[in-house]
Amino acid sequence: NGDRLALKLLDIKPAIPIILCTGFSYTISEETINRLGVKGFLYKPVDIGTLGRMIRNLLDERRETGSNESSI
Repeated sequence: NGDRLALKLLDIKPAIPIILCTGFSYTISEETINRLGVKGFLYKPVDIGTLGRMIRNLLDERRETGSNESSI
């Protein structure tokens, strides 16, 4: 599942910006992803404009906090 993959990735690289995309789910919610440390959450079907804005916001956030974008 995506949440388990996200946890594994965050164990390896805690600053990696992860966006989870899911259909309707009782097990995954915005509260859950925040607790996991995931940066973004979208419900399927994903609108390309919404996904693009979320990616742009995460990249801008990394730049503002001084994170090294080349390490994504």
